[in-house]
Amino acid sequence: MSKDSVIVIGANSAIAQAFIQEQRVRSPNSQLITVSQSAMSQLDNNHTHFECDYSEAQILLLAESIKSHIRFAKSISIFNGQLHNEQFGPEKRLEDFNEHYLTWLLKTNTITPMLWLKGIGQHLTHQSTCVITFLSARVASIDDNVLGGWYSYRASKAALNMAVKTASIELARRAKRCKCVLFHPGTTDSPLSKPFQNNVPEGKLFSPSFVAQQLSNLIESREHNGLVDYIDWQGNSINW
Repeated sequence: MSKDSVIVIGANSAIAQAFIQEQRVRSPNSQLITVSQSAMSQLDNNHTHFECDYSEAQILLLAESIKSHIRFAKSISIFNGQLHNEQFGPEKRLEDFNEHYLTWLLKTNTITPMLWLKGIGQHLTHQSTCVITFLSARVASIDDNVLGGWYSYRASKAALNMAVKTASIELARRAKRCKCVLFHPGTTDSPLSKPFQNNVPEGKLFSPSFVAQQLSNLIESREHNGLVDYIDWQGNSINW
């Protein structure tokens, strides 16, 4: 059998970088495959990095080129995601809603992860035993939305949840030992959360290394039952 692998997509984000370091400790003999839009340093014999512009054509081509690693992956973690940029930030009221902001977030938070799943899914079989993780958010929960606001971010992550939920039904028929996880990391000390950290209660701003440890623990403890989990950093289920 081929060497098992750990695949990390969106590898230059703060949580992804911490997750990579955690996996180096936990799975030193696994083949580490990382993907990002830019180069990565600290490569070794067990680490192969690919640059990708996240277009559909490149994603599918890259998935094809690493199909043997996908087939024997024990975890595939997709860390692509955005919240704000210099032009746009979360809406506080209906008048702030902007089609360009929503379009940008849908591309990054929904479409890109699903294109990866499209490419990955073609190479999974009933012999594959893999946990596929996506970064979701508690604010994507329709049940949990009591504060309003953040229209575009909520919508893009809720769309991701629905798409992954739908895909998990299909994957259960073609790769029954694989598991999809929608993961809410909590508020993590990263560029994504920087503008909003002043409002975070004491003790609720997590370091990337802590989140990476929690995620690694959760991946290792998942039951490979073909169902999708929508969970937070503690492993607690979130209402859809």
